[in-house]
Amino acid sequence: MKVGIVGASGYSGEVLVKLLLGHPRVTLAAVTSRTHAGKSLAAVMPAVRGIDRGLTFVDSDPVALAASDIALFFLALPHGAAATFAQALVAAGKRVIDLSADFRIADLATYQKYYGEHPAPALLASARFVLPELTPPVWITEAKLVAAPGCYPTSILVPLVPLLKAGVVTREHIVVNSFSGVSGAGKKAEEAFLYCERAESAKAYGLVKHRHLAEVEEQLALHTGAKTIIQFNPHLAPMRRGIATTITVPATPGGTIEQVYAAWRMAYARSPFVQVLEAGATPDTAHTVGTNRIDISAVHDPRTGNFVITSAEDNLMKGASGQAVQIMNLWAGFAETAGLV
Repeated sequence: MKVGIVGASGYSGEVLVKLLLGHPRVTLAAVTSRTHAGKSLAAVMPAVRGIDRGLTFVDSDPVALAASDIALFFLALPHGAAATFAQALVAAGKRVIDLSADFRIADLATYQKYYGEHPAPALLASARFVLPELTPPVWITEAKLVAAPGCYPTSILVPLVPLLKAGVVTREHIVVNSFSGVSGAGKKAEEAFLYCERAESAKAYGLVKHRHLAEVEEQLALHTGAKTIIQFNPHLAPMRRGIATTITVPATPGGTIEQVYAAWRMAYARSPFVQVLEAGATPDTAHTVGTNRIDISAVHDPRTGNFVITSAEDNLMKGASGQAVQIMNLWAGFAETAGLV
């Protein structure tokens, strides 16, 4: 199957390039970039020298891409820009996996509250938010346009959804603290992301109304059947890649740590990229970077009555490009683990 990447020169795009060049079931047939159009892939990404198949960046032209013989496109573009390409490609019968937030939120009013006017509201009804471990398979196979989850939401939804569904934890007083590597901000030249500004520095940002909050709460309601409000506190950490999340949530009366682990094992018994660690074995981003894995664990605090849940993932893999390839595998009928570790 021929695939293409629109916006291949960013951090997520670069990871997609490497994954797809090594994928056993697809051929990477097009990489686009308005900045690098006409340059060879190997010149822009020296890491793929020798395996780049002679690819050259082409201009990001939605009309030309829609007329190509490429079956599936990944959109590794900023929010707002992806929708323009999705419109043209979906209309041409192409499969589209969007890594931006343009189609992650089904409710238009909620999208507008967090992002402003939607660039393609008519496509919202046909888009499907797909987190492979939680999304019913029929939703994937019937989709024409897939929204891949954000990195923070993946780190929260994977551990939390099974526990809410099992009634092991309450819906009230859920506090989430997450730390992201600097690559989560994208590849851009801004003073705030210079090495000297970020090294030896960690800080909270986007408090109270971070954009990913809308995605998390909508999906929690969808998967667990009731409105769930969380306190989400994102932080920027002095590391290149990784997401570390800690969720503090009260246990329901009689809830035990054994019930937490039983709910996880039942939910993820056939999920190759979810690793349930033993209680107290705190996940570490150093062990998940470069993989499509998410590690989760929990402990119970008898003093407060809370469960303290932790997760770790690579924001550019399970939080973006790796997860997008995982979605493609399921969508196309390949082995879920094809081209991934």
